Amino acid sequence: MSKHFLSIENLTQRFPDGQGGTLTVFENACFGVEKGEFVVILGHSGCGKSTIMNILAGLAEPTEGVVKMDGFEVSGPSLDRGVVFQNYSLLPWLSALSNVTFGVRARYRDWTKARVIEESKTYLSMVGLEGDVIHRKPSQLSGGMRQRVSIARAFANHPKLLLLDEPFGALDALTRGTIQDELLKIWGGTEQTVFMITHDIDEAILLADRILLMTNGPFARVAESVEITIPRPRTRTGIVDHPNYYAIRNHLVHFLGERSKALSGQKAEGPQRPETVRIDRTERAVDPDPAPADTPRLRAVNT
Repeated sequence: MSKHFLSIENLTQRFPDGQGGTLTVFENACFGVEKGEFVVILGHSGCGKSTIMNILAGLAEPTEGVVKMDGFEVSGPSLDRGVVFQNYSLLPWLSALSNVTFGVRARYRDWTKARVIEESKTYLSMVGLEGDVIHRKPSQLSGGMRQRVSIARAFANHPKLLLLDEPFGALDALTRGTIQDELLKIWGGTEQTVFMITHDIDEAILLADRILLMTNGPFARVAESVEITIPRPRTRTGIVDHPNYYAIRNHLVHFLGERSKALSGQKAEGPQRPETVRIDRTERAVDPDPAPADTPRLRAVNT
């Protein structure tokens, strides 16, 4: 049994190439996610990020390999795995409140109607939706409001794993920033495990505990696992002043701009586990009050 809360073991996905052969998107991917961890995956279009997300959600079957959550194999959709898509995926004939209560009622069948509504309103309030707006249908809401409803619906169901597929990609910068803050606030209070796709490097640094970096396809792989050595709580304006911010950002930009292409197309030989990368620039050159020799110190490493 895997020691990780979420374990991806030798995951492989191949599709017909239309010419009688097959196209290997990724092969023998192996990585884990700890309980309560916020993990972001970055990579260029076509590398298989969304395919991995669909497999984790139980919406697709891998060609080979297995996904285990809490020690059990993932098979098909489940209320234990909540998904927030970029296109909101709300039921258009229901109000914002009813979109949330629909899921809560399915999750907690023994709850009274009043408790279901109370719980749903609580999570809508957490994402800044209160009053008359919660009784509007999706067509009467802005894009930002629709995504808030999607996030509230996902968290209100208390899934063991929350999957976010570029949830802020269609939003303007101001709305995006506001909902990022609300997402962090809810996640910090629930300690749910989050796995997220994004193309935004700064968003990844703000939100993640770790960032997984994928090479370009075909034969893409999760090549690196980059730890975000910036303490929480984080703010969009505050992280840029941290000594580690630009070092981490430059590493991510370099990987996506150069190394992802250089490493692409290499056929896997055995399990492909990501290299752990830890970048820390907080160690001072001169320490006026040196710690004892046996005290661990932060340092820049690449292991």
